[in-house]
Formats: sequence, C-alpha cells, structure tokens
Amino acid sequence: MPTPAPTPTTDPAWSADDLTHNPHAAPDKATRVERMFAAIAPCYDFNNRVLSLGLDQRWRKVAVDVAELSATDRVLDVACGTGDLTLAFTERLAAIGDRPAPVLGADFTFAMLPLAETKSPNHQTAKPPNFLTADAMQLPLPDASFDVVSIAFGIRNVVDPATAIGEFFRVLRPGGRVVILEFATPRNPVFRLGNAIYCNHVLPLLATLISRDRSGAYRYLPKSIATFTQPEQLAEIGEKAGFTDAAIRRLTLGTAAVTRLTKP
Repeated sequence: MPTPAPTPTTDPAWSADDLTHNPHAAPDKATRVERMFAAIAPCYDFNNRVLSLGLDQRWRKVAVDVAELSATDRVLDVACGTGDLTLAFTERLAAIGDRPAPVLGADFTFAMLPLAETKSPNHQTAKPPNFLTADAMQLPLPDASFDVVSIAFGIRNVVDPATAIGEFFRVLRPGGRVVILEFATPRNPVFRLGNAIYCNHVLPLLATLISRDRSGAYRYLPKSIATFTQPEQLAEIGEKAGFTDAAIRRLTLGTAAVTRLTKP
C-alpha cells in the first residue's frame, strides 16, 4: 500500500527565478519535484492528453512494443504517475498469456498513486496492477526480480539518473530489459525550432489556462527537457551500468524517444 501523503503546501515548486538556472542542478530538486507532481496530480491526465495532442498514449504503446513482452514476464513501471503505462503493460500481458503476474507501479509522489488505483484494466482477464511509493534511486525490491523495468517521462525528474539506471540493472534478471520513454530534442533544425516555440511559449500558457497551475510545473517542463541528456547519452549511462544492446527509437519528428537496454 502507498505510504501516507506529505503535508501539502501552497508554495510554488518552481518560480520563474528558479528556472533561470538548470533545474537539474537544484540541491533540493527531489523536494521540488514531489511538491510539483502533488500539485498537478488531479489534472495530470487531462493536461497530458491536451498538451501532447493525444500522442502521449501512442508513445506509451510504442514503449510496450519495444519491451517485447513474453507471457511470464514480471514488469516494474517506475515513476508510474497515474498508471497509464502500468495499465498498458497490464493489458498487453493479459492479451498474450493466461494469469500473468500483476504489474508493479512505483512512484516517488504519493498523490499520484490513489489516482492510478482508481483505473481498471480494459482487458477482462487482466489482474489489476499493484502500486507502491518508492524512489527510483533506492527501490525497496529484491535483486533480479523483474524481467522488464520501464520509466516514462520520469528519468528526467530523478536527482541522479545514473543511480536510478543502476537500480534498474540490479532488480532486473539476466536478459531483462529496461525501457526508457522520454522527451527529446529534434535533430532537424526546423523541427527543433518549432518544438522549442511550442514547449517554451505555447505549452506553458495553455497549461496554466487549462489547469490554473501555480506550482510552476509547466514552466519546469520545457526547461527540464532542454537541459536534460539526450537518448544517446542515456544509452551511454546504461552501458556504464552494465547494460548492452542499446537501441533508440525516435518518435514524432524526434520530440520523444524510447531507449531500450538489455541486462546480459
């Protein structure tokens, strides 16, 4: 069961002044990220659909495809948020085999998990997923206990991505796969300019109008993408942790990417 929620606060997680610098270098990044997601949890799904033009769900389906599931795989979805990717794995496993093990979703922000628990799988034979509050950098799970570890739009919010990827390696069995879905910067200069205009100007304005967000979450989003590592660098971090066979699949003109790594 999820642990109790932290005491809420009305202070913004990210002010305009905070975001004049690299948010990934903030010494209290973990606290800010947790406060930000707790604030936007009620409108998180709606904003995702509107602001991504519905592409976020399509990208999650690609992440499930890239995992190349077998019927007996045990799946851990880290930074699961409100559980969309967790449910996508749940339904895929139910479609390819009888009585698969429940997918486990884990998130650092408690406020997301009650929302995830209200969602039921669409597949009639699927077992509902389980959820727990957990830090990606210190997973309270045994070594070599999963076949797939996924993280969608979450590795960017971790204080130390290398430590988290090391944890993914630890909890995976030999032959296990880690699947990282994250925003990326398009390589084509025209697409890169268009994406920058949307992310830096259109998206924050729309998100603020739609959700009335005062946490600074949608100012943080474009800044955190622009200052984060690209898929190729994530693959290098994974290889240093012991993973092999890095494969990168860029999506929607390069605005997102799925990086897959395998534990030997």
